[in-house]
Amino acid sequence: MTHISDTTLQQGLANRRQVLGDAWVEQSLRGANRLNVEFQRLITTYAWDSIWSRPGLDRRTRRIMVLATTAAMGRWEEFELHVRTGLMADAADPQAAALDVDTLQEVLLQTAVYAGVPAGNTGMAIALKVLRELGQEPAPASFFASQP
Repeated sequence: MTHISDTTLQQGLANRRQVLGDAWVEQSLRGANRLNVEFQRLITTYAWDSIWSRPGLDRRTRRIMVLATTAAMGRWEEFELHVRTGLMADAADPQAAALDVDTLQEVLLQTAVYAGVPAGNTGMAIALKVLRELGQEPAPASFFASQP
């Protein structure tokens, strides 16, 4: 077992809870076992404390970067997690890194240009699936209208 300070672990857990929500984090922690517990500690301290605690970018920007990166890499399970938890996050809490439909649209348009149309297409399908599951399906829009 690697030595990890309690402060680093607790700060990482706090960040993880703020961004992903208590339910997701509790599910992950309940799934800890002898094989994956060190991995759980690693991502909690390295990603969620060492990176998500850095002052250089706000949480919303970090989440947007996660969406673009995971879409570009085809890491759809992580992409879906951040779409879902971003849409469910409290928009009044900047630490929660909330998302809205307009932001998702922009991320996916940018992703389609820089990572390829298939990545944008799959990302769009996943985002729509999650929006529907959350009861937030976007309103219909005319294909021929210049503005949505």
